[in-house]
Amino acid sequence: MSNKSLLKDLPKSFYQEEKILISNNIKTWDSLLSISDEEINNLIYGSLGSVRNLKRLKCIAYLICSLDIQLNEAALLMHSGLISNKAISRLTPQELVQKTGRFERTLRTGRIPIIDLKKAHFLIEKAKKNLFNVPKCH
Repeated sequence: MSNKSLLKDLPKSFYQEEKILISNNIKTWDSLLSISDEEINNLIYGSLGSVRNLKRLKCIAYLICSLDIQLNEAALLMHSGLISNKAISRLTPQELVQKTGRFERTLRTGRIPIIDLKKAHFLIEKAKKNLFNVPKCH
């Protein structure tokens, strides 16, 4: 199991969900991706976690596994409204940079944008290639 496929260093906003996942032996992005909505509801029942956050993590897992990207890049895509290969593959590199840049500016991080034109082109090509594939983490 590669180190990249392990669920680790999740943002603090997912603290409760991380505890739930670890206690249920879900320790990789692949294993998180494979749980159903019904299982998510069962995991959350009686805990302090939220279904919304677990579904967000599952979306991030999908992006990490299908595009082979880092957690911060996957989270940026998800929060920018790009939650599938189909959504990403329909964009031009410039549109992808605009969408992610707009979200980053609302956060006012002041850092260099995570996704530039070169990275956007790579992500779009990868999304097109994996449009009909079931994602697997490396």
